[in-house]
Amino acid sequence: MRSTLLVVGLLFVAGVALAQTETPEQRDARMKWWREARFGMFIHWGLYAVPAGTWKGQQIGGIGEWIMNTAKIPVAEYAALAGQFNPVKFDADQWVAIAKNAGMKYIVITSKHHDGFAMFRSQATPFNIYDATPFKRDPLRELADACQRAGLKLGFYYSQAQDWHHPGGAAAGGHWDPAQDGSMDDYLRDIAVPKVRELLTNYGPLGVLWWDTPVDMTRERADMLRPLLSLQPQIITNNRLGGGYEGDTETPEQTIPATGTPGRDWETCMTMNDTWGYKSYDNNWKSPQTLIRNLIDIASKGGNYLLNVGPTAEGVIPEPSVERLAAVGKWLQANGEAIYATSASPFKKLAWGRCTQKPGKLYLHVFSWPQDGKLLVPVGNTVTRAYLLTAPDQALATSADERGVTILLPPTAPDPAATVVVGEIEGEPVPLATSVTQAADGTITLSAADADIIGESVRLEGDQELNVGYWVNVNDMLQWQVRVDKPGDYMVTVNLACDVGSGGSTYVVVVDDQAVVGKVAETGGWRNYETVELGPIRLTQTGLVRACVRALTKPNLAVMNLRSVVLKPLAQ
Repeated sequence: MRSTLLVVGLLFVAGVALAQTETPEQRDARMKWWREARFGMFIHWGLYAVPAGTWKGQQIGGIGEWIMNTAKIPVAEYAALAGQFNPVKFDADQWVAIAKNAGMKYIVITSKHHDGFAMFRSQATPFNIYDATPFKRDPLRELADACQRAGLKLGFYYSQAQDWHHPGGAAAGGHWDPAQDGSMDDYLRDIAVPKVRELLTNYGPLGVLWWDTPVDMTRERADMLRPLLSLQPQIITNNRLGGGYEGDTETPEQTIPATGTPGRDWETCMTMNDTWGYKSYDNNWKSPQTLIRNLIDIASKGGNYLLNVGPTAEGVIPEPSVERLAAVGKWLQANGEAIYATSASPFKKLAWGRCTQKPGKLYLHVFSWPQDGKLLVPVGNTVTRAYLLTAPDQALATSADERGVTILLPPTAPDPAATVVVGEIEGEPVPLATSVTQAADGTITLSAADADIIGESVRLEGDQELNVGYWVNVNDMLQWQVRVDKPGDYMVTVNLACDVGSGGSTYVVVVDDQAVVGKVAETGGWRNYETVELGPIRLTQTGLVRACVRALTKPNLAVMNLRSVVLKPLAQ
C-alpha cells in the first residue's frame, strides 16, 4: 500500500508541474486536433444493453443506462446479467468504419458507467466484460487497435463518482441495497484509481478522458485521480471531474448553447433518440436534417458535436443510427470544408442560417432559401468571389450597399438540409449592424435573438426558440435597430414568461420616440410563455429608428424571460 501511495504522490507532483508549466502555445498545440475535428461519436455500451429498458416484463422509464438505479435493481440481480452478455456480433473495425464514413474524427466510449461494469479487462475488479461474461474479449483493446488503423482518435468515458455495484461507490449516486454500503474514499482509492490507471496505461495514446457526474467529488477526492493524467500528458479532459477543476472543455448535454461558451472550448453531447444506452422500444429518432443542422449550428458557435450511439447486447449499432450517420457523412463528403477546422461565425445572428469561417472565406450555410433568390450577408468587406461549395467553378453575382453584400442564388436550394455558399473576402470579416425590417404585411418582430444586449446579467439562452433570461439587474436593457418603411398605428404585444413569485416588474417598450409600459404577470414558470398585449403606438417616420426594452422596477428575483416584441399594424 505504501508503494502505491508513493507512486500516486509522485504522479500528483508531476501532474501539478505539467498544469503549471503548460504555456498557451503548448495548450493550443495539444487542443489543435480536437478543435479541428468538430464531430465525434459517443458510444454508451454496457451491461444495461441486456435488459434494453425492460425489467421483469415492465418497461422502465428514463434513459437506458440508468435502469439499475431507476428500477432499484439489487446489486446481485443486476450483476447476474453478465452471464447473458455475449456480444458476438461486435466488430471494432465495423464500428470505426461507421464513424469514419459519417465524417467523425474521434470516438469516446463508456469504459465504465454508473452501474460499475467495466467494458475492459481489469485487474482491479472481476466485474468486467472479460472476466464476468462469456465474451472473454476486451472490446476497448480492439477499438483502440481499430482506431489506430483508421486514423481516428479514441477517448474513454469514465464515471468516477458513481458506481452502484462496488461498496462505497453508490454513496454519491443513490443507495438502495445494503451491498452498496461502504466508504467513497476507499472505493476511489481501491477501485477507481487502479481502473483509470489501467485505461491510461494499457490502450496506447488516448485523445480524451471524459469524466462524468462529479457528485460529492471534493478537491481531495479529485486529487486522487487527477495526477494519473500525467501518464498521458497530451490527453484532453472535460469539466466533470469535480473538486473545482475546470478541465479543458465544457460539456453542454442535449442542448446547444445560444452563444456557445465564450472563452472556453466546448462540446455538445447529444442522443439521436431519447436514450444514451440501448432501449429496444425508443424509436423517437431525430431526422438526418436535424442532425446536420445541429452540427452546423454547433460549428458556427465554435464547438464540437459528440453524437451518441447505443449498441445492442449483441454488439450491433442500431440500424436507424447507422442510416442517419450515413446521411450526415454524405453531406460532409460534399461540405466538410465548411465544418472541419473552421472558426465560429463573425455574425451574432443570421435569419437564413449559420456561418462558419476560415481565413479569407465565409461559409454561409443556408437553411431557409430566400424566395427572391437574394442572400443578404451583413458584412462590410468586399466579396471578391461567391459560389456554391459544391460548384466552385460557377461564380454567383454579388452587389453591395449599406446593409452588406447580396449574393444572387439559384431559384431552388440544391440541398434542402443545408446548402453552403462560399464568400471569399479580403481581411478579417467586418460584420455590420443588422436592422430589423418589416414583413410584407408591415409587422415588425423584435426577437430576442436579434437584440443587442446591454448589461451584465441578462443573456441569450435556449435552443430552437431563443429568449433573454437571467434578467436580475434592473439597469440591463435590450436594443434593436429597426428599418421602418410603413409608418402608422401598431399594436404592441410581448411574448414573455415569469415564474411564480417573481411577478410585478414593470418595463417600457420604446420604438423611436413612442413608448408603452407593461407590468409583468406570473405565467407559472420561466418556460411558460404567454403573449401579452400592451397597447398601441404610432410610428410617424421612415428609415432607421431605435427600439429598446428596459426595466423600470424589479421587486423580485428577475424581470422576466423575453422571447419577442411584435408590432402589428392596426387597421387603417
